[in-house]
Amino acid sequence: MGFPRGRRRLVVAVAALLAIVAVAVIVHRVLAPAEVSTEARGTYPAAAQPAVGVVGRLPVAPLIVDSRLRVYAAHRQVYADRPVDGRHRTSPYWSYRRWPAELTGVVASGRTVVSRWSDGRLVALDASTGRVLWRADGPVPADDGTVVRRTGAATVWDPSGLYLTDLTDGRTVLVVTGDTQARGVELAGGRELWRVDLPGDCRSDVGTTSGGQLIGVDNCAGPATVEFRDAATGVVRERWRPPSGPDELVATPLGCRTGWSDCPGLRTSGPGDAGGRGWLLGAGEPTAAPALDASGSTLAGDQAITVLDGVAVGRSARSGAELWRVGGMGPARVLAVQPGRVHLLTDANDLVTLDPVTGTQLSRFSLNVGRDGTGWAPGAVAASDGYVAVERLREPVDPDGDDQRYYLTAEALVLAAT
Repeated sequence: MGFPRGRRRLVVAVAALLAIVAVAVIVHRVLAPAEVSTEARGTYPAAAQPAVGVVGRLPVAPLIVDSRLRVYAAHRQVYADRPVDGRHRTSPYWSYRRWPAELTGVVASGRTVVSRWSDGRLVALDASTGRVLWRADGPVPADDGTVVRRTGAATVWDPSGLYLTDLTDGRTVLVVTGDTQARGVELAGGRELWRVDLPGDCRSDVGTTSGGQLIGVDNCAGPATVEFRDAATGVVRERWRPPSGPDELVATPLGCRTGWSDCPGLRTSGPGDAGGRGWLLGAGEPTAAPALDASGSTLAGDQAITVLDGVAVGRSARSGAELWRVGGMGPARVLAVQPGRVHLLTDANDLVTLDPVTGTQLSRFSLNVGRDGTGWAPGAVAASDGYVAVERLREPVDPDGDDQRYYLTAEALVLAAT
C-alpha cells in the first residue's frame, strides 16, 4: 500500500529541495571565501647553533625567520617548521591558509611575518605563535610574468612589489606596490601611513634603500629617471638620472639586507649592458662608486667585492682603495652577501665564506648532501642569519623545462650554515 499520488509528489519535491539545500551548503563551504589559522602548540624554539657545513635538503625554499624558524610558501598557504637547522622539512609548527586568494609574497622582520595575497590583502603573523597580528588592504599585485615554480623561491625570496625598510626613528615600514598604486604600512600594528596613485606600467619599483626610501624607475615622460620616495610619507624626495646615462635604464639594488629590501647601493645600466655604473645611496643624490661598476661586483657593508681569475678582492666602496685579496679558489663568483659575510661559489660547488672587512676565510666546504653530488648549477639563492639556501638545477639548465627537468632532485634546495 503506497502513498496517494498527491502526497507522493509532495514527498519527492521535499526530498529534491533538501538535496538542493545540502548541495548548496557543501558548495558554499568549499567555495566561499575563508581563512584557516592553525596556531603553534609547541614551544617557540631557541636560536640554533649548527656546526658549519651542509645542514640538509628541502623540497621548498625556506625564509629564515628570527634565526629560529623556516617559513615556506604554498599556493594558498604560508607555514613554518622547526628547528631551523632540521635536516628535512617537518610537520608545520603553524599554518595560515586563505581561499580562494593565492599567496603572492612573504617578507619578515624580527618576529613578524607578512603575507600578501592575490586580492591585495595583507596578513601579518606572529612568528612565535602563528597568531594573526593584523590584516590590511593593499593594492592588487601587478602581473609581472614571474614564473613561480614548485620551490616557491620567487614568493619568499623575491616577492614582487613587497618591501621592508627601516626609518631613522626606529619604525619599520612595509611598502606595497601594484600597477597603479603604492601604500606604506607600519609593520607594528598595520596602520596605513600613506597611499599614492601610480601612472601604470611605464614605471616600476625595484627595492628600498637602507635609509628609508622606495626606489622606482620612471619611464613615463622622456628618458628614464630614478625616483626615491620617502617610505614614511610617500612623497618623492629625489628624482635623479645618472650623468650621461642611457635613455632606457636598468636599476639593480646592491647589498640588500634581504631580498630587495634595505639596500645601500645601486647599479645603473642600459638594457643588455654587461657592466654599468655603481652608486652608494644616502639622503641626497647617489654617490658614484666605481668599485661597483663591474657586473660581477657586489656590495657587502662598506666593501665592494669582486672575483676575477680566481682571486677575490675587497675594496672600499667609497674610495676604491684595495683592502684585501684572497686567491687560490679557482674559477668562482659571488653567490650572495649578508651582514658580516660574503659567500662565493667555486666551479666545483664549494661554498667559500669570507669576512667582507678583512677577507678572512670563515668557512669552506662542498655543497653536497647525501649522494646527490655536486654536478648541478645554482638557481635562486638566499642568505640570512648565517645560513645560505641554494636551488640546485639540473645541467644543462633548461629554463623552459618543467619542474622535474628543471630541478636536480625532488628535494632541490640545499641549506648550509656558514
